[in-house]
Amino acid sequence: MARQYAPREIERKWQQRWAADHMYEVKEDSGRPQFYALTMFPYTSGDLHIGHWYIMAPSDVYARFKRMQGYNVLHPMGFDAFGLPAENAAISHGIHPHEWTMKNIENMRRQLRSMGAMYDWNREVVTCLPEYYRWTQWFFLKFYHAGLAYRAKAAVNWCPRCQTVLANEQVVGEGSCDRCSTPVAKKALEQWFFRITKYAEELLDHSHLDWPERVKIMQRNWVGKSDGAEVSFRLEHEGVAQQEIRVFTTRPDTIFGVTFFLLAPEHPLVPQLTAPERKAEVDEYIAWCQQQTEYDRLALGREKTGVFLGSHVINPVSGEQVPVWITDYVLPTYGTGAVMAVPAHDERDFEFARKFKLPVRTVIAPPGWSGEELTEAYTGSGTMVNSGSFSGLTSDRGYEAICALLEEKGWGKRTVIYRLRDWLISRQRYWGAPIPMVHCAECGIVPVPETDLPVLLPPDAEFKPTGESPLKYSSSFVNTTCPQCSRPAQRETDTMDTFVCSSWYFLRYTNPETRDAPFDDARVKYWLPVDLYTGGAEHAVMHLLYARFFTKALRDMGLVGFDEPFARLFNQGTIVYGGGKMSKSRGNVIAPDEYVAESGADAVRGYLMFIGPWELGGEWNDSGLVGISRWLNRVWSLVTTDYVPSYRDAVNTEDEKELLHMIHKTIKKVTEDLEKFRFNTMLASLMEFTNYLLKVKAGGTVSDSLWREAISSFLLLLAPTAPHLTEELWTRTGHPYSIHTQTWPEYNEELAQEEEIVLVIQVNGKLRDKVLVPASISEVEAKELALGRERVKTLIDGKKLSNVIYVPKRVVNIVLA
Repeated sequence: MARQYAPREIERKWQQRWAADHMYEVKEDSGRPQFYALTMFPYTSGDLHIGHWYIMAPSDVYARFKRMQGYNVLHPMGFDAFGLPAENAAISHGIHPHEWTMKNIENMRRQLRSMGAMYDWNREVVTCLPEYYRWTQWFFLKFYHAGLAYRAKAAVNWCPRCQTVLANEQVVGEGSCDRCSTPVAKKALEQWFFRITKYAEELLDHSHLDWPERVKIMQRNWVGKSDGAEVSFRLEHEGVAQQEIRVFTTRPDTIFGVTFFLLAPEHPLVPQLTAPERKAEVDEYIAWCQQQTEYDRLALGREKTGVFLGSHVINPVSGEQVPVWITDYVLPTYGTGAVMAVPAHDERDFEFARKFKLPVRTVIAPPGWSGEELTEAYTGSGTMVNSGSFSGLTSDRGYEAICALLEEKGWGKRTVIYRLRDWLISRQRYWGAPIPMVHCAECGIVPVPETDLPVLLPPDAEFKPTGESPLKYSSSFVNTTCPQCSRPAQRETDTMDTFVCSSWYFLRYTNPETRDAPFDDARVKYWLPVDLYTGGAEHAVMHLLYARFFTKALRDMGLVGFDEPFARLFNQGTIVYGGGKMSKSRGNVIAPDEYVAESGADAVRGYLMFIGPWELGGEWNDSGLVGISRWLNRVWSLVTTDYVPSYRDAVNTEDEKELLHMIHKTIKKVTEDLEKFRFNTMLASLMEFTNYLLKVKAGGTVSDSLWREAISSFLLLLAPTAPHLTEELWTRTGHPYSIHTQTWPEYNEELAQEEEIVLVIQVNGKLRDKVLVPASISEVEAKELALGRERVKTLIDGKKLSNVIYVPKRVVNIVLA
């Protein structure tokens, strides 16, 4: 009699064996096709919770599946260890960020090992270690020398709670910090930027990427391409040297409808264009605008506000003088910070004009328009009216004609603008990669020589946030000598956004031991680009966009030979508990450790995949885990107890034929489900197969050899999901170690094919239809099919059914009252 299934004992045994045998260490192998399966690495702000396992366990199953299919699979793991999450957690616990982070990594590593994943720990990457961030700094220097890194004063997003600058992508919802939800303010600071806008057009192209459409849409919207024209409005203002203000418009065909002109309150010309009698009101309004978040300023339905400056510009096409106003809904960061207002054909301009009693002139006639005053803005296409010699043209032809006139006269040109802004990478925090630049009174800003990298974080710096970089107060860090003139100088004290570190980590996994380069060229050529990248869609306009930009920049520098980092992207859903997304801030996280200790890692892995479609997520429920645990116990019993044939003279050929069909049918279903990440239906098929095998075992009518084939196939199919259990059962059934080096079973299409029968459909005993169906069709399926047939529906619609009789594999008879 087989002993009872003891998951933790078995899991510890095989994890130790795999480690001792270097089972999951990966080497480059030209004899096998390579497959790079990567899961987004975790932040190190605390323990792993079930939400992390939900990201990692199914991706490990897929990596194991590809390995058994014959691929040389790289499936590495590391830790995103710099940044605000880790630093804020360290501060709240009163521990130095390095100590806090490394303790967390040690614990998270233990938790990940307990999952039984096939990570090659020799390739581990930790972004806060000098041997890693040395190369983050090296990339910064490469970007600087290529003109992609620059320093500029700009109005930046400032989180007063985190006491640091945020990139635009880190301001979420109603203008709040993505880390602490504090409303974000604007602050003018000298900051370092990466010139991501150089690649705006390329970042719109997803044509070669197998990515979810919603992520592509999010990136396209974030880049925000707009085709239109740049128009110069003449400026004739005493004391102002500038003779024009340029605006961008997507509707040059509406230029005759401009009745006022808007500037952002922050526009540099505002003080010069403000009439003396308007100055007090303008200054008061600008001060008020500075207290508003960008979200508030752009909010739909918000009452329009503004102030007239007391000056005018001249419309180059119509020659009209147009009053200049300032308003909060014009932003300095989009377009030119100036807008030609066409209230008849723009909703916000219409609301503004109505409030301040400004003219509304229709210049694009809506369908059926007879000259009446518009009651709302018409933003569609139509026929140009009130537009001089252009009246009568369709708006499309008018667009082209106006653009041609602007270019002929030198008043403007066709152009394209993007919503995307350059990536602000400066952070006024301690826990990040120091920016490798030096400020010299004689030489200006000087890059640190590559031979002097890494610029190390000082371990004794005061790391608590003050609004300025903590490194500014570390004399041992700040004071240095200029690399050019050797005079006393000061280091740059801002650190880099942690997203810089994660923009290239997938390259480092190919050979993290390389000391004289960020990566080994030959290994990068072998492994990259990543074949499958899994993680959350919330990274669409941050990490995923930044990594694409980084890769394209490295390509242009000749450092890599490909355009995109991730060929295929899959976004998993979210695990919820207690009605909300599992997160530490909500206090609803579930630690996997206690469940692993009680039910085993294989059960936890299985339940997370059975909980629902991976892309949708689901609700954690302890009873569901109990159900998976019971199933694995049944699997243990099925395999470890002897099969005893009950036939006397010969096997039952029909039963053998059916078992052979079920084996190949299940192999086909599980293979297809795994390829499409349908882990829940894959497991459902294996559970169904378990029940079938128990029935076969009880009957004892098939040969011992076919039974062994069925069990072997079953264990191979289950191996990616339950690696420990199947390794134990594989050994116990007399197979050579290890199941994880075996070849994935192949199915015979003919044997997997469902046998088909002709199902007769009768109404009141009379033949009304016939249909070809699988022989395995259930009674419920047969009845639903019969009632849904068009020929039958015409006979039974509106009539009362008395009964529906099913004769298995032969007839459905619908009886009418």
